[in-house]
Amino acid sequence: MGRNVFNFEGGDFLTTIGAGWFVSYKYHESIDHSHMNWKLVKTYQNRISVFNSTKKFHEFWLSKVLEMNNDNLNKNKVNLGTKNIKEMASQLLNKK
Repeated sequence: MGRNVFNFEGGDFLTTIGAGWFVSYKYHESIDHSHMNWKLVKTYQNRISVFNSTKKFHEFWLSKVLEMNNDNLNKNKVNLGTKNIKEMASQLLNKK
């Protein structure tokens, strides 16, 4: 069975790094450097590379995360609940 790719611009990249991981790392980078949940994923170094090469999608992805299914978003490997992930995404969008 194939992986479920997000069906929007850059969705294949977001699928690769994971929506929860993306928000966690973006939050670490932009708001709270002490937030380290993103590091719970063993492949974080590879994900950082994808993250850095996809910055043009980041704002768009944050808005898409707010629309994501809570049950699916809750299946992350960064030990964050859906509410936390969506709150972090909202803070990142409002940071501008």
